Amino acid sequence: MTTVIVNLLITIGSLGIFLYGMKLMSESLQKLAGNKMRDILARMTSKPINGIFTGAFVTTIIQSSSATTVMVVSFVNAGLLSLAGAVAVIMGANIGTTATAWIISLLGLKFSMAELAIPIVAISIPFIFSKHSKRKSIGEFIVGFSLLFLGIEFMKDSIPDINNYPELLQFIAQYSNYGYFSILLFVLIGTILTLIVQSSSATMAITLLMCSQGWISFEVGAAMVLGENIGTTITANLAAMVANNSAKKAALSHLVFNVIGVVWMLILFFPFLNLVDFITMKLEGVSPFTDAVAIPIALSLFHSMFNITNTFVLVWFIPLIIKIVNFVIKNNPNDDIENFRLKYIDTGLVSTSELGIQSAKQEIEIFGQRVERMFTFLKELDDNTKVDDFEKTMERIKKYETITDKMEIEIAKYLTKITEGELSKQSSQKVTSMLRIIDNLESIGDSIYQMAILKSIQREQKIKFDTRMNTELDVMFGLVENSLKVMNKNLQMDYDTIDLEAAYNCENEINTYRNILRTNHLEAIKAGSYTYELGTLYSSIYALYEKTGDFVINVSEAMDNSQKIAEHGI
Repeated sequence: MTTVIVNLLITIGSLGIFLYGMKLMSESLQKLAGNKMRDILARMTSKPINGIFTGAFVTTIIQSSSATTVMVVSFVNAGLLSLAGAVAVIMGANIGTTATAWIISLLGLKFSMAELAIPIVAISIPFIFSKHSKRKSIGEFIVGFSLLFLGIEFMKDSIPDINNYPELLQFIAQYSNYGYFSILLFVLIGTILTLIVQSSSATMAITLLMCSQGWISFEVGAAMVLGENIGTTITANLAAMVANNSAKKAALSHLVFNVIGVVWMLILFFPFLNLVDFITMKLEGVSPFTDAVAIPIALSLFHSMFNITNTFVLVWFIPLIIKIVNFVIKNNPNDDIENFRLKYIDTGLVSTSELGIQSAKQEIEIFGQRVERMFTFLKELDDNTKVDDFEKTMERIKKYETITDKMEIEIAKYLTKITEGELSKQSSQKVTSMLRIIDNLESIGDSIYQMAILKSIQREQKIKFDTRMNTELDVMFGLVENSLKVMNKNLQMDYDTIDLEAAYNCENEINTYRNILRTNHLEAIKAGSYTYELGTLYSSIYALYEKTGDFVINVSEAMDNSQKIAEHGI
């Protein structure tokens, strides 16, 4: 009994090493080429066939279909990628993820990579301890590559010979001889196993090892592969339950696509296996039906052939898949800018750290648009002559102020969670910059609310400014409004392409005009042109306009400083 428990723990530990190796490889590759991957996804999806090849390429490179899906969702949210384009990329991701099976079957099972793994780690040491972020990422990739094969080797050694466990052999054999019922049963087992392990690549590795050791037959292994295809999509759908509609639709389209594929494959299951057997016989000289040695290659072939065929059949039915998804998940017509809802990120589910930064950036763009919209309500307060209209506008400003508070808290929480993962130096600096940006955006909201309160006091106390004072405040309003527009234009750009000069010009205009108003105000006080109460209210309002301008320029400066530090370390 003790030996069984020890072997089980060794198997689980070996699986953990394999999973960590996969994670390290994926994250390091994303740090090395994350931006390029995003650029490829954004540009190469004009046609379904382009989207398929793009999804396959990106997933093969970063070895993670879930990471590809995260990028796809962010582009759908941003309007850079249509749902049809997203479905095409996801189809391609299914093809790309089959590369893992080939790596395992050709290298992990054909050769003993354990002997090379440790020397390979030795090669990574100079890279790991390098201060250069890209070299460090290369080192992490090498270590992840080594751990992946160490995990496979340890799993191979920990899985006992099935012949030594006749009871287990009899149990498996019993449930493998019920024809289509057995196939359906092992499809379910493959689905559940993928849900438990949370990685289709890891489940594929387990299936390949079980087949190579003679635990299960070729047919049963193929059925488990089909289940793994469903299991990996269910994981994404469970995660998307608390996410926004775009995430739900992308995840559901993946499920619909794979379920349809599994259904037609089950109908043609045995003829398809015979085709795979024929090709394997040509390649290996032995049949996977009779020789366990041939099963890993045959399963990898089955996995690739199924996903490629499924993709190039269902690519013609993308509009139908979209109709199904839109029918199941309906858009909420009440979702607008005045209802608090994080559109691009979900604070309960943090994607891969490097990819999460893009989602946070898009959410900050919405934050900037909200405070600019909130600022325009100040003009409405001045124009409202009726009490009810004035109160309604005040309520909107209060609502927006609450939203800005919530947005700062939720985005800050998300950015904090991102820092718990592996980040490049440049990305780490971006997170620091984003935290400063959302702090200043929230401060802009506070300043606007304070100005609204002053205007409310002015109305209650029936304090009236003369024509000159109203004109001067209108000019100040226009200057700050223009600075907000420049700020939001910068927020929509990459950090290395912002127009800092335009932002400084706006700030200088605000400060210069504030100095003029201050001088005029002091002269008016000396001359006794208006009462102390009126003068205090007037000066408080234009001072808050100038203070708002300070917070606005801080946003562009935060973006510029982040880029300078990343490039020059200054």
